[in-house]
Amino acid sequence: MADTLRRLTNTSSFSVLQDKLESWHKDYHIISCDQNLNRCCELIELTAKIQGQLFAILNLTAAEGGHYAGVDTLKMRLLPWLGTCFSMARPSVTDDTSLQLIQESVEKDRRIRELSASHDSNMQKMDTELCSTRLQLDSVRAELADAQQELDETKSKSATTLLATEEEILQLKADLRSAREEVEIYKRKLDALDDYERQIRLLRDEVSYLSTEKAMLQERLVRSRSPSPLPRLSRSSSPMRSESPTRAQLTNSSRHARLVSRFGDLYAVERLEAQTLLRRYITDLEMVQKIIFIAVVESFKTAKLAYRQFKLRVRKTLSTSHFGPESLEDAAVDYIVRNLDLYDVQASVNDVINAMNVNPRISFPPEVDFVLISALIRDTCRVAFATQTLDPPLDLAFASDGELYNDSKYRRSYDSEFTAPLVMYHVWPALVEGDAVIVKGEAVTRRGALWSRSRSRSASPVRSRSLSPSRSLAFNSKRSLSPERLTTHHL
Repeated sequence: MADTLRRLTNTSSFSVLQDKLESWHKDYHIISCDQNLNRCCELIELTAKIQGQLFAILNLTAAEGGHYAGVDTLKMRLLPWLGTCFSMARPSVTDDTSLQLIQESVEKDRRIRELSASHDSNMQKMDTELCSTRLQLDSVRAELADAQQELDETKSKSATTLLATEEEILQLKADLRSAREEVEIYKRKLDALDDYERQIRLLRDEVSYLSTEKAMLQERLVRSRSPSPLPRLSRSSSPMRSESPTRAQLTNSSRHARLVSRFGDLYAVERLEAQTLLRRYITDLEMVQKIIFIAVVESFKTAKLAYRQFKLRVRKTLSTSHFGPESLEDAAVDYIVRNLDLYDVQASVNDVINAMNVNPRISFPPEVDFVLISALIRDTCRVAFATQTLDPPLDLAFASDGELYNDSKYRRSYDSEFTAPLVMYHVWPALVEGDAVIVKGEAVTRRGALWSRSRSRSASPVRSRSLSPSRSLAFNSKRSLSPERLTTHHL
């Protein structure tokens, strides 16, 4: 008996019966009537199997108790229960009630048939609507296929049009390149024409000067053949010597215009190139503009000093052998105008770089040098040297940080405060002729300019990378004659 009870416990039959009951309860309203009946029969069969096992255990237990053990329990509990289960229940329904139930059953059958008929009609309607919907879907699919085909055709046409447009663009680019090449050719021809016109003007000035000199020589020849005494001739010819124009005087206006234009080119071209070079190493635009301004100012100072020294040497050389209608001063200036290529511009460039290396107003990274802007310094020195040969000479206006802004001398830069009255720093100097401003400079105006402090720059041997004196002399000896070696033969 104990083994049978243990097997019944291990199989967990009642747990399986409970799980099946719960599953049937959850799916009762979902599954069909036949499935519900099948599940009910399955549960009855399972219950019968469990009851058979329990009766077997009951039999074994009663057998183990002997003939008299358990008799009272069987009489009091098992036998009454069995009598209740197998007894026939008496019907409690009357005849009238039975007739009423039959009528209700017939009515329910009739309603069920009506509902079934309506259900069938609704199903037919739904089938009809489904067929029509399928037909509409087929028509929509056909329209979609037609639209897709039209889209493909449009894409192919667009691709063809795009290829044609690209060919036109390529042709237009080729035409543009050819037009630009023609423009460059015309520009070169225009530059050549300007050079020819400049040469023609110089030749005309030269012809005028030579004609004047020829007339003067003819007049001197006539006077020398006259019977008047020589001392009187010299006295009478002395006033003419001061009145005779030299080449420098004849070409003064044309050289003035050319140098003013060249000064403007320095601002528009060379300044921007030097600024681009410096911006590779210095991120501060203000410091870059200060360096360029100081370079231009120092170039003018150095060129003016070199001009005075050059002029003294020329006067000293010409004083021993000078003769002619012009004065010694005019002859020296005329010689300098004719021989501007004798100016030792490299020495001036070195002097400017040395002066900038010790300037406390600017700073510079130690890994680079002011030799980067030597092209700007060289061109500025040449222009400054040539401006000293004019009558009157051109010079730069005096400028200092924190000065009162003067609209007649400067124009404000784009990043200035246009209501500020003081100059923060200068970008480009103004070119003046005496007190008259010829070319305006550029300045930056900001409020609080008097309280701004310029960054100091210490002179370092690492930053001084200009040419050594030996290299400079070797370079200059190959380039031009030194003014100290001028002789009468060269003049």
